[in-house]
Amino acid sequence: MPDEGALGGRLEQISAQLDAAARKLAGTDVSSEEATRLAGECADLASQAVAELDRLASGAAQEATPGQEELL
Repeated sequence: MPDEGALGGRLEQISAQLDAAARKLAGTDVSSEEATRLAGECADLASQAVAELDRLASGAAQEATPGQEELL
């Protein structure tokens, strides 16, 4: 079974990037163009997080469910 720390590594990267973008958005000197760019970046990162969670969930489901060869 893979190390859970390694599995969550990509999610940790995405989380850190989202945190950084949120800190920038919270700043008072952000232009409207920069805010728009950061909002788009956050949307992209959220999509990546969903894809990674789906990938991890699929891998966990495959490990937990015996295949036909194991049932015979």
